Amino acid sequence: MDNLATGQCLCGSVTFRISGPFEGFFLCHCTRCRKDSGSAHSANLFSSKATIEWLSGEKNIKEFRLPGSRHMKCFCTECGSALPFSQESDGVLVVPAGSLDSKIDIRPNAHICMSSRADWDNDLASVQSIDGLPG
Repeated sequence: MDNLATGQCLCGSVTFRISGPFEGFFLCHCTRCRKDSGSAHSANLFSSKATIEWLSGEKNIKEFRLPGSRHMKCFCTECGSALPFSQESDGVLVVPAGSLDSKIDIRPNAHICMSSRADWDNDLASVQSIDGLPG
């Protein structure tokens, strides 16, 4: 990926720019990531070198840390979209892949926490693919 990426929340009130490379891209199937994504897994990019600049809407950012764990999530208070955050204990910037508007030139490194995978998240390649909404 270029060393510059931009992104925003769904409603557009929070916008940001990432400067620096991503070093990892993981699809996490742990129970916590499934809960906070509402899906089969989270899709997060990681960097120990990149920095974030909030361009707008910083007042609309809420941070949630799950007590007794390292798990955290940042989101827009207007639309609920996942937003980047710094995992200060590890010195890592975590960026939800879906929050980026820029093209992502790095492929996921791995599916992680597969032992926690949802029961219905199996053999999904065999499920019908539809380009739009079902009709």
